[in-house]
Amino acid sequence: MNVQLPDGSIKEVPAEATIADVAASIGKRLAKDAIAGKINGKVVDVDAKVPEGAKVEIVTPKSDEGIDTIRHSTAHLMAMAVQELFPGTQVTIGPVIENGFYYDFGTDRPFSDDDLRRIEEKMSEIVKRDLPVKREEWSRDEAIRTFEKLGEKYKVEIIQGIPGDEPLSVYRQGEWFDLCRGPHVPSTGRLGAFKLLSVAGAYWRGDERNAMLQRIYGTAWADKEQLDAYLKRVEEAKARDHRKLGKELDLIYFSHFAPAMPNFLPKGAVIYNALIDFVREYYERDGYSEVVSPLVWDVELFKISGHYDNYRENMYMFETDEREYGLKPMNCPGHTQIYAMERRSYRDLPIRLADFARLHRYERSGVTHGLARVRAFAQDDAHLFVTPEQIEEEIDRELRLIKEIYDTFGFDQVRIALSTRPEKRLGTDAMWDAAEGALESALKKNGLAYHINPGEGAFYGPKLEFQVTDAIGRPWQLGTIQLDYALPERFKLEYIGADNADHRPVMIHRAILGSLERFIGIIIEHFAGAFPVWLAPVQATVLPLSEKFTDYADEVAKKLKNAKIRVETDRSNEKLGAKIRNAQLKKIPFMLVVGEKEAQSGSVAVRKRNGEQVTMAIEEFGSYVKGLTDSRSLTS
Repeated sequence: MNVQLPDGSIKEVPAEATIADVAASIGKRLAKDAIAGKINGKVVDVDAKVPEGAKVEIVTPKSDEGIDTIRHSTAHLMAMAVQELFPGTQVTIGPVIENGFYYDFGTDRPFSDDDLRRIEEKMSEIVKRDLPVKREEWSRDEAIRTFEKLGEKYKVEIIQGIPGDEPLSVYRQGEWFDLCRGPHVPSTGRLGAFKLLSVAGAYWRGDERNAMLQRIYGTAWADKEQLDAYLKRVEEAKARDHRKLGKELDLIYFSHFAPAMPNFLPKGAVIYNALIDFVREYYERDGYSEVVSPLVWDVELFKISGHYDNYRENMYMFETDEREYGLKPMNCPGHTQIYAMERRSYRDLPIRLADFARLHRYERSGVTHGLARVRAFAQDDAHLFVTPEQIEEEIDRELRLIKEIYDTFGFDQVRIALSTRPEKRLGTDAMWDAAEGALESALKKNGLAYHINPGEGAFYGPKLEFQVTDAIGRPWQLGTIQLDYALPERFKLEYIGADNADHRPVMIHRAILGSLERFIGIIIEHFAGAFPVWLAPVQATVLPLSEKFTDYADEVAKKLKNAKIRVETDRSNEKLGAKIRNAQLKKIPFMLVVGEKEAQSGSVAVRKRNGEQVTMAIEEFGSYVKGLTDSRSLTS
C-alpha cells in the first residue's frame, strides 16, 4: 500500500505496516530514532498500524511531539518507581506541562528530598531494564474491577467519569500499568535525561474540599545536553527570582495583613512611578486623556457590564447602606460611565481614556505568586471609544506603540496570539465575527506573524495577546488589545453620526505593560535586578575614601541631586573594598569614589557596575547620567 511522507512523496509499504515499519523503510537511522509517529496529524505509538493513503510523519526525540512523548513516558516511569518503592501509594493523573511533567499521588506520608533522590535512582534502574511499553484496550468493567482490586480509588473515579462506553486505553511496562491515552515511547530504555525537581501538595481535582495529594514535579529532555542546559536556566531563574531580589534590593514587601497585595518600598516606588511617567509620555503624544475613576461601584454597574454573572467569583463584594457594592476588577465598566456623561458626536471620536486606578481581583491563595499573580494592582489601562471606521487606524496605532515600548526594555522577540470567542460570552455571533475579523486584518496589514488561541478571548470580546521573551529565554504574556462590541451595546452608548442619526461606538480595551506589579516582577528578573540607569532606584552612590572626605562627598551628592540624579552617600566606616561590594550587591549603576585628588580637582572617580573606571568632573558626570536617563538607554 502507499502512504504520503511530509515532503509530499509517496512511499510504498507492506499492508498492515506500522509507524516503525515506515521508519525502517526510509532508513536505519530514522528507524533507530523513531519514538512515535503522526498519522494524518495525530501522534500515535510506533506500533500503530498505518492505513492506506495516510499522511505519515516519524516523530523523533528532539521534535516538539517527541519531547512531549518523552515527558509523558517519563511521568509513567516515575509513577512506576514510586509504587515499587512505596507500595500502597495510589496514582492519579500525570500530565505533561511546560518544560516537564508532574504526577499526583495519594499517600499518607509526604515525600522528602531524600525520597526524590531514591525515586530518581529507581527510575534509572527501570530504564536499564529496557521494558517494552505496550498499549492494551480494556473494557470499562474490566478496568474498574482491576483498579478496585488494587485499591486505586482515584483511578476508579476517573474511569467512572469518562463518558461513552468505548474501550479504555491502558499502557503496560513490565508488570506495571496505568490508564492513559498515550502515546508513549516504545520502551523504558528510550528514556534517561530526566530530573525530579520538587514536591508540593495538591488537592484532588483542584478542589480544596477534597483530599490533599502529593505532587512530584520533574523535567525530561531528549538528551543530557538539553537537560543540563535546562537545569542551568532553572538555576539562573532562581538567582533572578523577583521575590528574592525584591527583598534583597528593598523594593517590595508583603504583609500577612494584606495577602497577595504588595507594598512598594521607597526604592520600589521609584521604579513604579518611573514606569507610569514613561507611559504618560506616550499618552500625551498620542492624544490620551487620563482619568481617575472610583474603586468601588454599585453592583448594578457590574450586572449591566456582565462582570457580575461572568466574573463575580474573582471580585471582592460587600454591603453597606443595605446595598451591595464591589471593588472594581477592571476599569472598563466605569469608563463607559465617563463616556455616557454627555452627548457625543462623531467629531469627538476617538476618545482615549487612560487610567492607573487600583484594581482588585480575588485570586485563590494557591495561585498567587509574588508580583506575578496578586490581588491588588494597577494597569497601564486604556479604553478607546471609536467609530467602526476608526478601528483599523486605532489598532495600527496601538501596534506601533506596543513595539516602541517593548523595544525600550530590550524585548525584541514578541509572539502574538489572536484569542477568539469563548463558550461563555456576551454579544451576537455577528459582533464576534466583526471583532475577530478586524483584529486579524490589522495583524495581516502590519505584516505581523501570529497564531490563533481558540476559545481564549475575554467574555466581552476577542483579543490580541503579546508575549515577550526575557534575557534567559523565558516567555511572558504582557499586553493585550481587545475589541468589544458588547459593552457599548449593553450600556446603550451612542454618538451622533455625520448623518445626524444615533450610532453605537466600538470599545478597544488595551494594556501594554499590563499589571504594573507583574511587569516590575518580570523586569526585576529580566535585568537580574541590575536595572538600566533610567529605572535604577539609586543611580549613583558616593564612596568617600575616609571620614575626612565626607564633606566633599556631601557636596558631590548635593550637586547631583540638584541635577535630578538619584544619589546616596555611603557614610559607613567600612573600607573602600567593602563599600564597593555593598554597592555591587545593591546593583547600583555607578560608584563615585572621592578622595583628596578628587576633592582638589572637583571630580569623581567613576566605577561603573561592569567594572569600567573613568574620572569625570561632577557636572560632566551629571550630564552623562541625565543623557542615559532621558534616552532610556539600556547600556551605560
